[in-house]
Amino acid sequence: MSGLSPELQGRIEAAEALLRRIATEFAPATLANSLGAEDMALTDLVARLKLPIGLFTLETGRLHKETLDTLARAEAHYGITIERFQPEAADVEAYVRDHGLNAMYESVELRKRCCEIRKVKPLQRALAGKKAWITGLRRAQAVTRTALPLQEFDSTHGLEKFSPLADWSEEDVWAYIEAFNVPFNPLHQRGYPSIGCEPCTRAIRPGEDIRAGRWWWESSDSKECGLHVKPAKE
Repeated sequence: MSGLSPELQGRIEAAEALLRRIATEFAPATLANSLGAEDMALTDLVARLKLPIGLFTLETGRLHKETLDTLARAEAHYGITIERFQPEAADVEAYVRDHGLNAMYESVELRKRCCEIRKVKPLQRALAGKKAWITGLRRAQAVTRTALPLQEFDSTHGLEKFSPLADWSEEDVWAYIEAFNVPFNPLHQRGYPSIGCEPCTRAIRPGEDIRAGRWWWESSDSKECGLHVKPAKE
């Protein structure tokens, strides 16, 4: 890890130790790979350490071509299979019939319904039977994530949830990607620090928050798709 700062080397070692513990104590565990920079760094860690941790992605049907190309390159680079989970065709057909293909622009409710069909319900299938899932969430990504813990119990899905990069900065992620020659989505080089479905993601402008390009027509406190929202307390 020559060329990396001592601070980042320490974070890498901590992430490696956490991933080893997950593989040992929480099998079967799985890594949710959105094919963004953070998840590609985690994929590299899992592959480099040869850990028995599965990988999956949510193939929503509306991803950028560049994202799908990154999926293929990652599999070839690491010699792995990243399992794909897709939305139920009947759910998509009913949504489009009742509301239109791009109804997500009409209201937060319709946008979240689209996310539920294309992401949340497939995630439930991806996590079925697992004891833990791993995400690339970081505290610095959004106002909704500032208190993100390294480990928490996901009561919605009934398993442990880990975010090994919680305390990493964006600079840390890119320093890791460069140091370990990690394949990444080329959209990141075109002003997309955060990448989701094509109709719901735009490039950001200079000085904008890194999540400003996600659901850009909504206020910042609603910018989650439902994958990482805690259930309301009664």
